[in-house]
Amino acid sequence: MSANIFDFQATGISGDEVDLSQYKGKVLLIVNTASACGFTPQYKGLEKVYEQFKDKGVVVLGFPCNQFKGQEPGSEAEIGAFCEKNFGVTFPLFSKIDVNGNATHPLFAALKKEAPGLLGFEAIKWNFTKFLVRKDGSVYKRYAPLTEPEKMMDDIKKLLAE
Repeated sequence: MSANIFDFQATGISGDEVDLSQYKGKVLLIVNTASACGFTPQYKGLEKVYEQFKDKGVVVLGFPCNQFKGQEPGSEAEIGAFCEKNFGVTFPLFSKIDVNGNATHPLFAALKKEAPGLLGFEAIKWNFTKFLVRKDGSVYKRYAPLTEPEKMMDDIKKLLAE
């Protein structure tokens, strides 16, 4: 049986528990983020996607992760302030998590299982790996860090039409 993303909880960046079931019926773009990465400017594209589609039922969820060369060293407050100040981020951010290894957050364990990467490898290779989730909570597709959020527009529109 496939995992349903809406069955998971995560800690928001302000420390509150967030039940992902509140997003039922919406298309989700879930991404592991970092503030000191070569791909960090993608925050701008993620915010653009969110602004363009939030009223149509798309939510971007950012999950900071410090597992890739220590590129997310800050506290939750520092991460939130950085994202807001430098990229105008208004989409939901969460507390730092692990996306690989023994302490992998259950949400990312499910995402990786449902949408493995190249050659079937589940491990996330770098920051800004993205997962697009259908309105029913099933995982549609995994995107590499190099894939800019703007290049996902056709897939997002397709899922909105489902």
